Amino acid sequence: MKVAVSSKGKTLDSELDERFGRAACFILVDLNTMSYEGVENTQNLNAIQGAGIQAAKTVVDHGAGVVITGNCGPKAFAVLSQAGIHTITGVSGKVKDVIEQYKKGELSPTDGPNVKGHWM
Repeated sequence: MKVAVSSKGKTLDSELDERFGRAACFILVDLNTMSYEGVENTQNLNAIQGAGIQAAKTVVDHGAGVVITGNCGPKAFAVLSQAGIHTITGVSGKVKDVIEQYKKGELSPTDGPNVKGHWM
């Protein structure tokens, strides 16, 4: 299974980006092999609207089963939920540490968005 983490950089040593839709990158980690891919989200950094929806589509297109982020708005959360992707919010720290927390069962999916739309 792949886990997508909103990130400020393209490596496992990068800090988690607290913004989902306007995150600089997404780190997609294969939990079986711990191989990863950094996917830029530059098209959404300065989007006037729709950043969360487009970011969610990016994550869906890359085959993630779980998203780990700091904050996720209602539209992005709806797209992720409809695609069957579990979302974990309220997380911070280095991507590699967040992945380890997830693998140990220390992080749980949320049942809804944790911020209103257009949060910057």
